[in-house]
Amino acid sequence: MSGLLRSFFRGRRNKGETACCAVVAAAGSALRMEGQDKILIPLNGEPLLAHTLRPLEECPLIREIIVVTRNDLIVDVGNLCKDYSFTKTTKIIVGGNTRMKSVLAGISEVPGNMRLIAIHDGARPFVTQELLKEVILRAAECAAAAPALPVKDTVKRARNGVVEETLQRSELYSVQTPQVFEAALIKGALLKALRDQAELTDDCAAVERLGMKVALTRGNEENIKITTPNDLLIAEAILERRQENENWTRI
Repeated sequence: MSGLLRSFFRGRRNKGETACCAVVAAAGSALRMEGQDKILIPLNGEPLLAHTLRPLEECPLIREIIVVTRNDLIVDVGNLCKDYSFTKTTKIIVGGNTRMKSVLAGISEVPGNMRLIAIHDGARPFVTQELLKEVILRAAECAAAAPALPVKDTVKRARNGVVEETLQRSELYSVQTPQVFEAALIKGALLKALRDQAELTDDCAAVERLGMKVALTRGNEENIKITTPNDLLIAEAILERRQENENWTRI
């Protein structure tokens, strides 16, 4: 067992403790959004980031929220949190030039009394309370958890445009956020990945590099990440359907 893992297990607090801080990664350049700052794009009259932060604000298992964004958006994000009374957002900080550096910047601001850290995409506005509760409680049990959905399409591995292998679909999952970890574990894992200059597609990969297992919980098909203008059309449809469901509930 590596020194990092030995240190992590020695420092673990009571298993099941759920003091959790959410780090929201919202420092991207939005190149695929045709130059628009996607976290401020209006959805149903509210900025996208407001939709992202609201369920975190309402989740009783999340005690604090740290938003990591670009320097030119600090004032806008601060005003947004004030306008929407997001009282759990205690810090808004400037991120780095990569997602990993931005997440590490956010993690470095997490109070020491937080056992768990939930890392969430700033452009993923439709996370539900059920998903949040399940993934946070699972991470409290096993140190690392992430919501995921089974892959529906057949996936092939190819090189230079030629198929080399058809992957077993029953073993493939599409992983979402928030991904939740023991605080010491994810901090150490990301620092090591940064030192090793590892190229990671998500935060779970940093923990997997240490030989740690990540538990998967139920994802949600509406928990999409807004990346391109076409995703905005899907987001508007999700909001419209949710409003219709709320109206039926009131009748």
